Amino acid sequence: MTYQQLKAEESKYVMNTYGRFPIALDHGEGATLWDVAGKKYIDLASGIGVNCMGYNNQAIIDAITAQAHKLMHASNLFTTAPMIEVARKLVEKTNLNGKVFFANSGAEANEGAIKLARKYSFDKYGEGRYKIVTLINSFHGRTVTTLKATGQERFHDYFFPFTEGFDYAPANDFDALRRKADETACAIMMELIQGEGGVLPLDREFVRQVETLCREKDMLLIIDEVQTGIGRTGSLFCFQQYGIRPDVVTMAKGLGGGVPIGAVLAAENCADVLGPGTHATTFGGTPLVCAAANAVLDTVGDEQFLAQVREKGEYLKNGILALGSPHILGVRGMGLMLGVIVEDGKHTAFANKLIENGVLAITAGKNAVRLLPPLTITKAEMDEALTIMKEVF
Repeated sequence: MTYQQLKAEESKYVMNTYGRFPIALDHGEGATLWDVAGKKYIDLASGIGVNCMGYNNQAIIDAITAQAHKLMHASNLFTTAPMIEVARKLVEKTNLNGKVFFANSGAEANEGAIKLARKYSFDKYGEGRYKIVTLINSFHGRTVTTLKATGQERFHDYFFPFTEGFDYAPANDFDALRRKADETACAIMMELIQGEGGVLPLDREFVRQVETLCREKDMLLIIDEVQTGIGRTGSLFCFQQYGIRPDVVTMAKGLGGGVPIGAVLAAENCADVLGPGTHATTFGGTPLVCAAANAVLDTVGDEQFLAQVREKGEYLKNGILALGSPHILGVRGMGLMLGVIVEDGKHTAFANKLIENGVLAITAGKNAVRLLPPLTITKAEMDEALTIMKEVF
């Protein structure tokens, strides 16, 4: 079907909840995609960081195919090997000595972390400690609860009443955060790089101060690694570069390499808070998606691979800065999570122009063209993207 035919069918049968670009994607190879008309694109978005291993990745295909022949789904009332293998790898590679709960998305993972934090506090202190403090400009999901956890007012519309028990502090303002973390607070939840907020890394000293405050007041430190995790910033998880030890880490996106999976990793001090009957999901940890996640972790968890991600990030960042465009005000981020900073309000126009010319990019915040390419992107693909970016910028 042509793009026009597909769009007509979509308008007839699919809810109009997305501002889609005028493209119908068909297939891909590595970090390169083609649409139904045969037009080629260098993908610097990777499904908002999901397709971390690129397209037509043989390791993931083989893992999914082999598992599909055995068992695609099993109720969580039974044990399966792929789920245990993913959990073991996550625990061992983070040194948190904890346990994992599997979900299906980042929002679900964050919901699980919120429930865990409140029960942790209730079990130890009873009622009254329930508040989760998050950061202004944060993003934690689109459920009724995680929308309220998100520190952006523009998301707090339409769906009233929202779940109560959240408060917000400015990023990198420790005194303001400490005031919010009163006797009713049980946890602080934050992204180390605010992705949707504009690719904004937190100050390292601020993060260390927050960790110390959580230890002093026995609040759980929840690090949302839905976008920053699974190698995206050049380490398996971003918190490993900040030198902190979270109580809870949430993840999704790249963990499945293209299939839907989320997870909550709780460190040893709170690993047993959620017992039988306190939290559940039908599809969490199903064998098919865990087979894919195992293939991802076998590659992305390798230190040499992560070193290459850091090198690629520097190469792409330096290449963008070398374009010498007056429209580019800077590049921020870590690894292959980068934001090209332009004049406020012009990021959407630049992203649209990149897409028109064969580079898929997305936006973030008020002034960032956000780049989240597959971690497997090649130098040749980056060079091709840079050539197009030079024309656009």
